[in-house]
Amino acid sequence: MAAEIYDVVVIGAGAAGENAADHAIRGSERTALLVERELVGGECSYHACMPSKALLRPLEVRDAAEHLGGLPARIDLDVPALLARRDAWVSDYDDSGQAEWATGAGIEVARGTARLTGERRVAIAGNDGSAREVEARHAVVVATGSAPVIPPAFAGLHPWTSRDATGVVEVPESIAVVGGGVVAVEASRWLAALGSRVTMLVRGDRLLDRFEPFASHLVADGLRADGVDVRLGASVGAAARLDGTDTGLGRVHGGPVRLEVDGSALEFAEVLVATGRRPAIAELGLENIGLSPEALADAGARPDWLYVVGDASGQAALTHWGKYTARLAGAAIAARADGRPVPEAPADVPVPQVVFSDPQVASTGLTEAQARAAGRTVDAIAVPMNSAAGFGLLRDDASGQASLVFEPGTGRLLGATFAGQEVAELVHAATVAIVGGLTADQLWHAVPAYPTASEVWLRLLEAYRVAEDDPSPRTR
Repeated sequence: MAAEIYDVVVIGAGAAGENAADHAIRGSERTALLVERELVGGECSYHACMPSKALLRPLEVRDAAEHLGGLPARIDLDVPALLARRDAWVSDYDDSGQAEWATGAGIEVARGTARLTGERRVAIAGNDGSAREVEARHAVVVATGSAPVIPPAFAGLHPWTSRDATGVVEVPESIAVVGGGVVAVEASRWLAALGSRVTMLVRGDRLLDRFEPFASHLVADGLRADGVDVRLGASVGAAARLDGTDTGLGRVHGGPVRLEVDGSALEFAEVLVATGRRPAIAELGLENIGLSPEALADAGARPDWLYVVGDASGQAALTHWGKYTARLAGAAIAARADGRPVPEAPADVPVPQVVFSDPQVASTGLTEAQARAAGRTVDAIAVPMNSAAGFGLLRDDASGQASLVFEPGTGRLLGATFAGQEVAELVHAATVAIVGGLTADQLWHAVPAYPTASEVWLRLLEAYRVAEDDPSPRTR
């Protein structure tokens, strides 16, 4: 079969794949092919970021209104309208708009499953039964995303995954949420609001174990206030279900689920397994180019024509991070094709993340524990969020905590965590400060507006200055 030739072939048309293709050919005559077997736009657009935030934002607004004097003490949730809002944000699972964007950007879209067959060569099994082989002049980009990890105990039970949770159509009377990460936390919040009796089964001793401990405790308290039964240190053993079947996205998948939890038998109408994700690279054909799955994530082990971006890289499984890695890859492909030096990225770029819980958690850079695990000595400062008058105005019971992690001696900012109502918009300033290598002395002259939640920066820096002047032992 004669191979069709493109300058760039991208396997996976999610946010990372789209960005890699766009930045590789933008402003040039180069050609690009995006190969996607599901929806153009990927997980974020239809099953993760967009639908989850479409479900959560109305809950935030309702809770703020119910906790502000002068507004109704109770606002009833219109469940059909909320789910309709979700459907609008996912374009009713129609990707024609995303495909049109790609075409308008000069990127061809192929519907099918791609597999590496040799150097710069990719075989495509079309969704329509067709077969073709393509070759890339400059680069092949792997942007296949990630897939949920389903523990063996749940194999064959057709448990809910994050896709069912964001695509909920039938609200189960009761649901066990197995896991304590971001997906588990956010889904538990909206499922409880929709009327499900939610029980979180968390193996560890806290939720969100990659964040600062104070954030974990505040989020657990918030979930319990919403009626969620949060069980920490839970051991899930055997699992069983009668008549388990794939009934469709967001519908109850059969009969009741029976779980053995800490030696006791519990029954739920449904179970959501949110125990993590892994790179979706099993069917990529890496063996055809002599590359192991482990080597795919190592830029030094890959051939120079092969790039990997987004979740498939094994890096942070976050849309914004995947798009960042894709922009870097696209820029590198374009530079090499043009014979220009490849642009260099700064070292140790921080990874920002927001959990849309109640309270929200926004974090970037290193936590205190992560810095210590890396062998670094740090100064850590924390203050209550309501030490900023503007934060207290957000709602009458606003509460939370903020922390900064500094490098001793230089005072350079290494990390920041904010936990409280509407703190998502505070984290980018911290990301900018870390990328810019700013110190506490420099940040002292970044004046926050009053009365806003950003004034918490002033309170943190004041606390840091007091600690600097205090000769007694500090958090180091």
